[in-house]
Amino acid sequence: MNFDPLLQPLDLGFTTLKNRIMMGSMHSRMELLDRPYERLAAFYGERAKGGASLIVTGGYSPNESGVIETGAPVFDNEDELPEHQLVTDRVHAEGGKILIQLLHTGRNAKIPQPVGASDIPSRINPCTPHILTSDEIEQTIEDFAHSAALAKKAGYDGVEIMASEGYLLNQMLVERTNNRSDQWGGSYENRMRMPLEIVRKVKAAVGDDFIVMYRISAIDLVEDGATGAEIIELAQALEAAGVTLLNTGIGWHEARIPTIAYMVPRAAWRFAIRHLSEAVNIPVIASNRINTPEVANDIVASGDAAMVSMARPMLADPHFANKVAEDRSEEINTCIGCNQACLDFIFTGRVTSCLVNPRAGRELEFAENVSLQGDSKSIAIIGAGPAGLSAACTAAERGHKVTLFDASSEIGGQLNLAKIVPDKTEFYEFIRYFKTHLDKYGVDVQLNSTVDAATLGNNFDEVIVATGIVPRIPDIDGIDHPSVISYLDLLSGKATPGKRVAILGAGGIGFDVAVLLTHGKSTGAPDTETFLQKWGVDTTMTTPGCLAASGPQFPPPAHEITMLQRKPKSLGRGLGLTSGWVLRAELDAAGVKMVPGATYQKIDDAGLHYSIDGEDKLLEVDSIVLCTGQDSNNALYQQLTSAGIACKLIGGASEAKELDALAAVSQGLQIGGSL
Repeated sequence: MNFDPLLQPLDLGFTTLKNRIMMGSMHSRMELLDRPYERLAAFYGERAKGGASLIVTGGYSPNESGVIETGAPVFDNEDELPEHQLVTDRVHAEGGKILIQLLHTGRNAKIPQPVGASDIPSRINPCTPHILTSDEIEQTIEDFAHSAALAKKAGYDGVEIMASEGYLLNQMLVERTNNRSDQWGGSYENRMRMPLEIVRKVKAAVGDDFIVMYRISAIDLVEDGATGAEIIELAQALEAAGVTLLNTGIGWHEARIPTIAYMVPRAAWRFAIRHLSEAVNIPVIASNRINTPEVANDIVASGDAAMVSMARPMLADPHFANKVAEDRSEEINTCIGCNQACLDFIFTGRVTSCLVNPRAGRELEFAENVSLQGDSKSIAIIGAGPAGLSAACTAAERGHKVTLFDASSEIGGQLNLAKIVPDKTEFYEFIRYFKTHLDKYGVDVQLNSTVDAATLGNNFDEVIVATGIVPRIPDIDGIDHPSVISYLDLLSGKATPGKRVAILGAGGIGFDVAVLLTHGKSTGAPDTETFLQKWGVDTTMTTPGCLAASGPQFPPPAHEITMLQRKPKSLGRGLGLTSGWVLRAELDAAGVKMVPGATYQKIDDAGLHYSIDGEDKLLEVDSIVLCTGQDSNNALYQQLTSAGIACKLIGGASEAKELDALAAVSQGLQIGGSL
């Protein structure tokens, strides 16, 4: 494919970006670890080495009231310049440019006393904000300018003024969060005043040879948010104020429409970005769910945006840009939009990483684990699921001779179940990535192969067992009734459920099964038009927040579904924070009944007999799908060790977890890197 549009330089007048690929900003929480700026230098430096022309840091507040959380970074002191120069020097040495993001979180701040345009609390932060006085607003404007001036001294190539996703500057703009009656509220002209004053003050502080990028909310997706016309009015005013680039944000964090998780189609928000590009003469940058070079290239080639921002895809593969430029796009480790180790980690107080690339955020720890030290070994890995694949690719990349065995006819293990679930088709990309690297590094893949002690003999220096898990069968009277189906058989297509279905177990697998049943079948990659209609998005952008007047339009479900679990708590509590609410909303719209605290009694021709708080109940269903957990499939490991063959046990075979690809891939990387 011709990727020239994506690879062409972008001339900004006083400086030139070498291609149209930007690593967008992400909170990482690395700032809260030991040696934070060494870590950040290694992290961003690796992405610059990988060919990204422009990198944006995580958010730094211009003052203490705007931090994301207690202890989060503030950039307001010259004493901090040497630490920041570690980062800028490293990025420049690798041929990249870097901006620092200036972010005031406003009422979203996880601190004892957040501030805001008004005293209206956020749906994601119950604290009532302190209303900023006019003097405090003026001081905050000065603080932005001061931080920008420091950024120039620290060697940054520019700043990004973060004003989307419902943070303070976004809050100032809309009546949803701004009910002021002074010069900072009321008319839209007044509500735009603070963002525009910040841009003017920043420009005065840094001059014309410094990138000033403004991250504008291209679509709010909240009640009483901005209309498309208001967004355009702001964009044109920002251009007049001297903004170099307009980066785009999609939706507020408190929006009840998914914007970046795997169920969002690739480039689903392209229409909103095009709406901006057509209204201004400065470059506009597209963002959100752009994870392949084909999609990115098409956006730039069409003129819908001048550049693309990819944050999570740069976690997944820091060398994304170079692989495109070197005609190696099939080697890209594609972001699958799962959010498990990036956003979900951040929102639970952990440091960001990546399911498909556990090295992300841990560059210092893995810096010396890639090149082989010593002689090459002959290694047998049994099991081509995520743990085995990760171990095989890592060991082979380091120079070992690896043979990978699997009893199945294809690699992937339980990843092949995940890819069947509607909207989870990105898992095809993960399997494709592994296959490409098995071929590249010469792994001997032996499928349809059953391994035992005799097969292995003394032919290998190291043996790794990654045989995964087996579904757990609960002890219920009638468990062998013909109506009972294992989730394994359902997802693999070996069993067909009836109209009325009970799902026993409400973890991630249970919810995946429920989503599949509401659709009726695997539907392939999510369709943009269907998605936008389903979630009630006004693509004409004429309504406040661009929410359709008709509301969400979910299709009728293919099955009548009841989900049950033994735990008395609400179902789905263990799901990821950034995707679990989406699944619950979709299943609620499909009329899925959820029953906590169930005691299963028996299964017979009448259906499922159970009780709640001692009260007997009968659920008349045609099929009962078991999603009741997993057990480690470690029989081979026990056989091999009994035969005197030393081996390592990894992945689900070591510790049964609910389709935990995150743990499996990470463990495979660690084992493969330690051999």
